[in-house]
Amino acid sequence: MTARCVMVLGTTSGAGKSWLTTALCRWYARQGLKVAPFKAQNMSNNARVVATPVVASGFAAGPPQGETRPPRGAGSPTQWATVGAEIGSAQYFQALAANALPEVRMNPLLLKPERDTHSQVVLMGQVDAELSRMPWRGRSERVWPVLAQALDGLRAENDVVVIEGAGSPAEINLHASDIVNMRVALHAQARCLLVTDIDRGGAFAHLYGTWALLPEPERALIQGFVLNKFRGDAALLAPAPQMLQDLTGIPTVATLPMWWQHGLPEEDGVFDDRARATGAVTTTIAVVAYPRISNLDEFQPLKNVPGVRLVWARTPADCAGADWLILPGSKHTSGDLAWLRAQGLDRAIAAHAARGGAVLGVCGGLQMLGEALIDPHGIDGNAPGLGLLSLVTVFEADKTVQRTQARFGLLAGAWAALSGVALSGYEIHHGQTAQHPAMAAAGDLAQAVLLEGGGQALGWQNAAGNVLGLYLHGLFEDPAALRALFGAAAPTLDSVFDGLADYIGAHFAPGVLEALVQ
Repeated sequence: MTARCVMVLGTTSGAGKSWLTTALCRWYARQGLKVAPFKAQNMSNNARVVATPVVASGFAAGPPQGETRPPRGAGSPTQWATVGAEIGSAQYFQALAANALPEVRMNPLLLKPERDTHSQVVLMGQVDAELSRMPWRGRSERVWPVLAQALDGLRAENDVVVIEGAGSPAEINLHASDIVNMRVALHAQARCLLVTDIDRGGAFAHLYGTWALLPEPERALIQGFVLNKFRGDAALLAPAPQMLQDLTGIPTVATLPMWWQHGLPEEDGVFDDRARATGAVTTTIAVVAYPRISNLDEFQPLKNVPGVRLVWARTPADCAGADWLILPGSKHTSGDLAWLRAQGLDRAIAAHAARGGAVLGVCGGLQMLGEALIDPHGIDGNAPGLGLLSLVTVFEADKTVQRTQARFGLLAGAWAALSGVALSGYEIHHGQTAQHPAMAAAGDLAQAVLLEGGGQALGWQNAAGNVLGLYLHGLFEDPAALRALFGAAAPTLDSVFDGLADYIGAHFAPGVLEALVQ
């Protein structure tokens, strides 16, 4: 088979590409079609661990010297390597929406920002140090054959591939080096939707300007405009959609009303404080929002739990009144720890813990809670920790990327409800953490409370029971953990995906979605 490709482009970042792509994946899957998502290049510190084709795993760290394409046969759908691979979280959720196994070809290139001017490059699921050092424009031609072959492999195995673009396709300074927008659309001869965020204002100018800056062969691929996040009476938009069609020949095929609480994590894990808790607030949870936060999407289920209010903490004042403080993952732990101290948040966290308030650190957040960060390989940086857990983290050259199952032992205090709960999640970290030897000898121990099957510790708790650190991502995505902590369950992902599909089915013009794949 050769899949029909539908592509979602946006006039800007944040226009709604990821949301709409996910909805389309579920809508087409519900028509009985075999569907896969694809995004050639994603830039995000929100990543998930997925399967990788066994042949491609030998190519994952980059092509052999002088070779510019994967070995023949890469991407076999029947053989999978046990080595973990990373893709962007958005494509992970899109695969689940499509009822497909999330795998590395769905997002073959992932850029994980570590600083404003540097990103870690993950190609076919594995870190590529050489590509990480290359200039962006030189990198694009090197990786394009890999991206194209990943897409071709998905097209050969599916009825529909729903492709997500990145940013805007009309970034004329980047057009010549494009590997994620119109170059992909032309390669796949995709039927494209161009979506804009009308809540920002200037939507029709964004749509027209994007269309006008594209070369004619690329304009010809755009089948419809989509107005997203509209608030008000859609009849008041007239005559603008018809005027835009008169100028471009392209109809506006959907006006999607604003929907605050659809339940899907945002592309970059950012939640909006305007979406308040459901019902009376019983628990306020503040997530420390340092500059290189990662894997924030795992906290989305907390937004869906009745009575829970989730807020950002960027200053000490933001921590006031919080029942829990969460230190999430970080792509640059030592740098985010320095930022945290510069804001005075270290003192706010220490004061919260001293009062007996609950503190949770996940991955990079766990590392910050310890006594020290030691970096012999120049991976992240050396730094003193916050000293709330008697642990030391050493950054290793090799990165741990794997799915993991573990079980909580006996916990005390604020986290006691998790005692005995089995947890399935994922690990993505360079750091290896253990007890501080001198503190252990003096009797100051952090209790290991989360163990994987082989007995390795993945979580620790302080003696008072209010500070907990975990390497395993996914605590709040586990129904048993949510029931233990809140006595309630968040909506399932399947119900979220079905809601998205119902939504676009109700708001797209009749016949448009079917016509895109005919």
